[in-house]
Amino acid sequence: MNKYKFTKMQGAGNDFIVFDAKLNENLILSSEKIRKICNRNFGIGADGVLVFSDSNDADFMIEHYESDGSTGNLCANGSRCVIKYAFETGRLKDSHARFIFNGKEYSGEIMSGELIKFNLNPPVQMKLNFKIKGGGQLINASYVDNGTPHIVIKVQDVLADPKDMKSNYTDINEFPIQKLGMELRHSPDFAPKGTNVNFYSIEKDMIHIRSFERGIEGETLACGTGIVATALITNVNDKIEPPVKFMTRGGEALSVNFSVANQMVKDLSLVGKAAVIFNGELLI
Repeated sequence: MNKYKFTKMQGAGNDFIVFDAKLNENLILSSEKIRKICNRNFGIGADGVLVFSDSNDADFMIEHYESDGSTGNLCANGSRCVIKYAFETGRLKDSHARFIFNGKEYSGEIMSGELIKFNLNPPVQMKLNFKIKGGGQLINASYVDNGTPHIVIKVQDVLADPKDMKSNYTDINEFPIQKLGMELRHSPDFAPKGTNVNFYSIEKDMIHIRSFERGIEGETLACGTGIVATALITNVNDKIEPPVKFMTRGGEALSVNFSVANQMVKDLSLVGKAAVIFNGELLI
């Protein structure tokens, strides 16, 4: 066994184990080890693993792994966490960060009031208002790939009883996200890799959201890229103007800002808090 130092972090309840390569020589993480580390009963417990390394081409670089051991796509909450980690470990020259996440360049900054801003690249694909089969019915959905693939569905567009056209869900807290999320995550329309699935409900000036994430194969307390995808869809379908405010399942608020010019999304960002939970050592 080897002893490794780690930092447990969370952004809106989306939690990660950060391994700093500078503190851990010869760090080797197999899929099996990652699954064990992220297991909440037999390991530390987390939604994913982030390997932090210094870089000659940026302030730092990140490798992201899902809790099932697979290589992850873009993770916006994880990015906010590592921006904070970089700042607190003296890797940044000022409050701004430029870094490589799974081979692609991104940026962010430390803002006032413990808020951390992560700047995303424009979405590479959007598809509005198509029908997808799930729960014994055809459900209106939209799709966004912003570094991670996402289906976005309004809770009220789903029937509790497919035979009753008036049985639309109204309470997002009572929504069967595990069952329907798992089915749609494996929809043939998105085979073979699948997709993340986000369900939302609008209450006054706040969007409540629940997300089912592939690679974790269940609901997380927050999904940053899912929130960003939902902000873009609600801007078109529900006329919600940015900044778009979200309440996550974990009870923390996040906001998404952007502008649209000539049907192109610009200045896309996610803002919220991130925190260190604890530091420790692990034998694996």
